[in-house]
Amino acid sequence: MTTSTRTVPNVNAAAIATFFVFGMNGLVFASWAARIPAVTEALSLTSGQMGSLLLCTAVGSLLALPTAGWVVGRIGTANTVRTAGVVAAAAGVGIAVALMAASVPVMAVSLFFFGIGIGLWDVAQNIEGADVEHRLRRTIMPQFHAAFSGGAFVGALIGAGLSHLGVGLPEHLLVIAGIALVLALTAPRYFLPHAPVVEASDGGTDVKRGPSAWRDGRTLLIGVVVLGATLTEGAGNDWIAKAAVDGLGTSEGGGALLFALFVAGMTLMRFLGGKVIDKFGRVAVLRASMAAAAVGLVLFVLADNVVLAGAGATLWGVGAALAFPMGMSAAADDPKHAAARVSVVSTIGYVAFLAGPPLLGYLGDHTGIHNALLAIGAPILVALLLAGVAKPLPATQEK
Repeated sequence: MTTSTRTVPNVNAAAIATFFVFGMNGLVFASWAARIPAVTEALSLTSGQMGSLLLCTAVGSLLALPTAGWVVGRIGTANTVRTAGVVAAAAGVGIAVALMAASVPVMAVSLFFFGIGIGLWDVAQNIEGADVEHRLRRTIMPQFHAAFSGGAFVGALIGAGLSHLGVGLPEHLLVIAGIALVLALTAPRYFLPHAPVVEASDGGTDVKRGPSAWRDGRTLLIGVVVLGATLTEGAGNDWIAKAAVDGLGTSEGGGALLFALFVAGMTLMRFLGGKVIDKFGRVAVLRASMAAAAVGLVLFVLADNVVLAGAGATLWGVGAALAFPMGMSAAADDPKHAAARVSVVSTIGYVAFLAGPPLLGYLGDHTGIHNALLAIGAPILVALLLAGVAKPLPATQEK
C-alpha cells in the first residue's frame, strides 16, 4: 500500500512556521479583496462583470483543490506551499500588469492562476496545521486561522491606507508578491518532516484512499456544513467593502475599513476559539457561530449608518470565524486519512467560498450587492441544522 510517514519533529517550530504561513496567505488574499472596488472602477466593470472575474479565481482554486491532497502526498506540505507561493506571487505580478494595461483578459488569466496558488497553499497549510494540532494534543487550528485573519486584517488596513494616500494597486500588489514569495520559500523549512510516498513491494498503489474520502458520509456532511459556513466568510471577504460603498455611500477607504472590522472580529474570535471549543465542544460552538453570523449579516444589510453597519460587520466576522477551522479539524480527526479528507472538505467548502461571491455579484446586478448579501442566510441555516456531524470521532472509530 501507499504509505506516508513522518519522523519525530520539532513541533513548536512547525507550529510557528505554520502560523506565519497562514498569516501570509491572509495578507495576500486581503491585499486583493480590500481593493476590489478600485479594480472595478479601474476596469469600468459592473458588479456582475466583476463577479465574472472573481469566478476566474474560483475556477483556478476548484481545479487545484481536489488534487491538493495527492500533491501533498507526493511532495509534502512544505514543497506544496513553496510551489503555491511561486504561482500566487507570479499571478500577483500578472494582476498588477493587467491593471496598468487596463486589460480584462490578462486580469482573468492572472486571477485563474492566483486561484490555483491560493488553493494549493490553503490545503497544504491546513494539513500541516491539523498534524501539528494532533501532535500538541490541544485545539490550535483556530489560532492558525486567526493568523490568516490577522494577515487579512493587516492587508485590509494597508489597502485602506494606501487607497487614502492615492497609492496605486499595481505598486501595492508588486510589493506584496515579493514578500509572499520570500516567506513561502523559507518558512516551510520548519514544517514537520514528510517522507516521500512509498509504493508497495508488489508495485501496487493505494487507489482507494482518494475515492474513499469522497464516499465517506461523515466527510461529505462536514463538507456541506463547511460549504454553508464558509459562504458567509467568502461573501464578507469579497463584498463587504463594495456593499458599503454602494449601499451606504461610503468612500472606498470607508468600505475597506468596514472590511477591516469584519476581519478584526474573525481574528479576535479565532485567537480565543481554541479554549472556547475545548470548553463547550465543536457542535455547540458551531451552532452559536452560525447564529451570530446570521444576526451580524442582517444588521449590516439593514443598517442605515456606518456605526451600525460596522457593528454588524464585526459580529458577522465573529460568527464566521470558527466554522472553517472546526471543519478542518473534524475532517482530520483520523490522522491516517487526514490529507484526503481535508482535501475533500476544502474542495466542497471552497465551492461556496470562491464560487458563491461571484454568484452574489450577478444577483447584485438586479437587487444591488448590498441586498444580495441576504441570500446567504439560507446556507447559514443549513450549516446550523447539520452542525452535529462535526462531533469528534471516538478513538475506536479512527481507522
